[in-house]
Amino acid sequence: MPGPLEGIKVIDASSVVSGPLAAMMLADQGADVVRVEPLGMGDVLRIPNFQRGGLTAFFANCNRGKRSIALDLSKPDGLAVVEKLVVEADVFIQNWRPGAAERLGLGDDALRAINSELIYCSISGYGATGPYAGRRVYDPIIQGLSGHIGVQINPEVPIRDLVRNIVSDKSSSYTAAQAITAALFARERGAGGQHIEVPMLDASLAFFWCDGMIAHTLAGDDAPTGAPLYEVYRLWETSDGHMMYFAATNAELEGLFRALGHPEWIEDPRFATPQARHSGENLAALGELIMNEIRKHSTHELIERMVEEDVPVGPVLTLEEVFEDPQILHNEAIIELDHPTAGRIRQARPAARFDKTPQDPYRHLPPLHGEHNLEILRELGYDDAGIERLLEAGIISG
Repeated sequence: MPGPLEGIKVIDASSVVSGPLAAMMLADQGADVVRVEPLGMGDVLRIPNFQRGGLTAFFANCNRGKRSIALDLSKPDGLAVVEKLVVEADVFIQNWRPGAAERLGLGDDALRAINSELIYCSISGYGATGPYAGRRVYDPIIQGLSGHIGVQINPEVPIRDLVRNIVSDKSSSYTAAQAITAALFARERGAGGQHIEVPMLDASLAFFWCDGMIAHTLAGDDAPTGAPLYEVYRLWETSDGHMMYFAATNAELEGLFRALGHPEWIEDPRFATPQARHSGENLAALGELIMNEIRKHSTHELIERMVEEDVPVGPVLTLEEVFEDPQILHNEAIIELDHPTAGRIRQARPAARFDKTPQDPYRHLPPLHGEHNLEILRELGYDDAGIERLLEAGIISG
């Protein structure tokens, strides 16, 4: 059964993560995605690291489901190939620095002159204009600007730290993929093609805002105060490892007290109401009591007790243990693919489950560099002589 985006054609001319991951989501949902890469090494994610059989793990994780063509876009004949792709395309994605697409002849206006119904998505670090627009940027810089680093403070080691994965790139990818499908829906209703701009800074800030900025949402001199959510996020050390619990309601907190063997804390006036608990001294005192009690018991014992009391709780898994977790196994959340050169590959299954138009992550394997050159060129009408000319001119890889 075809996916929800069956019949949609996407040109992914982006690189690294923010654009490619967005395009992979569209591919999982049934779109035909052609990955346009430069000659030579190709995408920077193909740099040899966790590599086997010509494929790197990082590239595979952002490019499943696509076909790859490797082109020299600095030459007219390379540009002509992309223009032919655009004629039949629904979506074009790029994440070059502002102005680069226009200099190449692949800006929104140029491509819309070829296909007025095109959905053109530009992902940039800061946006097309402004004081930072021309700067190079990567995820950690956006983390610093958007507040992510500002709240990464362990109370026991009060030093700010990074979120140790590319949260800014990935939030931009999800933003772009959702915006593209919304634009496709609007086009079906008569809006025509349009240009979508996704600054990573804006996407990261919007992703962070709903919880990270609750202390700064109600503005003015009379703004209320309280404990921001990130201040009560913490890791708990058990006698043999670590665990996470989160008690957001009175009922959950009372369950926690019982699970820890201290039901008398329920009646303690310092902790009996949310207002009392969140006062500075009481919050610190409660945290110390809980910490000391948790350290006396094993992770397994505490999880069993808290589950019995309906307290949200879970272990802190190592990366290796993720593959053994019973709920992850039950959900079949991790899939395995057999690649002809790279061998066995693990991937995270697309999370959304469509009951009538299911996603198919097995449809196309992550492509090798320029793997589909001949296939794509023939679809565009190039004959053997035309393809040979492109090879001889160094427009495509051999």
